[in-house]
Amino acid sequence: MGGMSIIEHSYKVTVNWTGNKGTGTSGYRSYGRDHEVTAAGLPALLGSADPTFHGDRDRWNPEQLLLTALSQCHMLSYLHVAVLHGVSVTSYADTAVGTLVLNRDGSGQFTSVTLRPRLTVADPATATLAAELHGEAAAKCFIARSVNFPVLHEPTVTPG
Repeated sequence: MGGMSIIEHSYKVTVNWTGNKGTGTSGYRSYGRDHEVTAAGLPALLGSADPTFHGDRDRWNPEQLLLTALSQCHMLSYLHVAVLHGVSVTSYADTAVGTLVLNRDGSGQFTSVTLRPRLTVADPATATLAAELHGEAAAKCFIARSVNFPVLHEPTVTPG
C-alpha cells in the first residue's frame, strides 16, 4: 500500500437477550424482543425490535442504532476535517433518515440513508468551504465506508 501501514482496532460488545417470557421461542408472539447491549465500563443500552416487528417502542432498535452510528461517525469525521481546513465549527446537529425495504421472502435492507447536518461556522467566509467538506468527511467515515448502500448528505451551513 505504498508505505502506508495498516493498523487494526478491535471492538467488543455483548448483546444479551432478556425477552424469554417462559417458553422461549415456542411461537412468534411468545417471546419478547428485549435485550441489553453492554461494553466494558459503559452503561447498558436497552434494545428491542422496532414496534412494527413486535418490539418495545421505549427501547433502541437496530435500525435506529445503524442511523446513529452513521450520523456520529460522519460528525466526528467532519469535525476533524474542519480543523484540518481551518474551519471553526461552533455548533453541529444532524437529523438522519433511513429507508428500509422489506422483501417478499421476509428479508430486508436499507437502501439509503440521508444525513442532514446543520452547522454554524464562526467565520462567514468559510461557509462555502464548510459545506464542501462533507464530501471529504464522508470519504473518511469508517461506518459509511462499511455499508453497502449510499449515505447521502444535505448539509445546511449558517455563518455565525
